[in-house]
Amino acid sequence: MSVAPTKSISKLLLSMRPKIRLLSTDFDGTLVAHDEDPVLDPDCMQLIGQLQQTGAAWAINTGRSVELLESGLLDFEFPIHPDFILTSEREVFRPAQNGGRKWEAFGDWNDRCARAHVELFMSAEPVLAEIVDFINQNTNARILYLGERVEGIVAQNEEEMDRITRFIDKARQRQPQFNYQRNTVYLRFCHADYHKGAALGELARLIQIPREQIFAAGDHHNDLSMLDGRFAAMPACPANAIDEVKQAVRAAGGYVGIREYGAGVYDALLHFTK
Repeated sequence: MSVAPTKSISKLLLSMRPKIRLLSTDFDGTLVAHDEDPVLDPDCMQLIGQLQQTGAAWAINTGRSVELLESGLLDFEFPIHPDFILTSEREVFRPAQNGGRKWEAFGDWNDRCARAHVELFMSAEPVLAEIVDFINQNTNARILYLGERVEGIVAQNEEEMDRITRFIDKARQRQPQFNYQRNTVYLRFCHADYHKGAALGELARLIQIPREQIFAAGDHHNDLSMLDGRFAAMPACPANAIDEVKQAVRAAGGYVGIREYGAGVYDALLHFTK
C-alpha cells in the first residue's frame, strides 16, 4: 500500500536515492512497540514507504516464521508491505512469481540452509544432549521441539537465559558450528554460518546491492550479525536496544537512537540520508 508523500519528505527523498537502496529492519522491538500506543511510528512507516517509491527495497529481517510474520503485519495494520522477508533468522523469501503462495524461496539459499542444519544436528548430538541435561537438571526453562528434534529454549527470565547461554558457550567449544540465536528469553539453536546477517548478505548478492548502500536496524542479540558492519554499512538501533547492540552499532560507525522503536529507526534513516 502506498503512502502519500508530504512536501518536506518528498524534497528529502531527492537526496536519499543514491544512499539507501536496501533496508533490513527487525520486526518486534524495532518497528513494533508492543506496549506502546501507537504500536507503529507513523513517520517511520511513511518514510520507509517513500523510500520504496524511489526504488529502495525493504526487507523485514525477523525471528518469526513466514506465517507469524504475515499475521503480525495484519494484526498491527502495517500501512506498507515489505519487498522481501528474511524469516526464522536465516531464510530468504521474495514475493511468489507464479501466484499461489504469497512468498517463495529466493534462490537455493533456503535449501542449502536446511541441509546444513540437518548435518549439523546429527554431528552435534552429544553437545545438544549435554545442554538438554543441564537445562532439565539446573533450570526451570522449557525445551522446544520441532518434531523429535530439539529446536530451542524458553527461559523463565533473562537472568536464567544468561546462565543458560554461558553454559552453551562452553559446551559448544568442541562443536563451534553449533550455535544459537537469542531474543530476550527465547533461544533457537542454529548453524553458526546462518543468521540474520548472512541472510541479508545473500539477499544483497541476489539483488546486486553493495554493502555501502544497505541500512539495517535491530534491537536484540539476534540482530547483532546484521549490525556489526559486515553486511550493512549503515547499522542502527533504537534507544530501547540492549547494551550489546548499542556497542556493536557504535563500533561499526552506526547510529544509536535517542528515541525508542520506530521513532528511533526514523531518526536513523534521517541521519544516514543527510
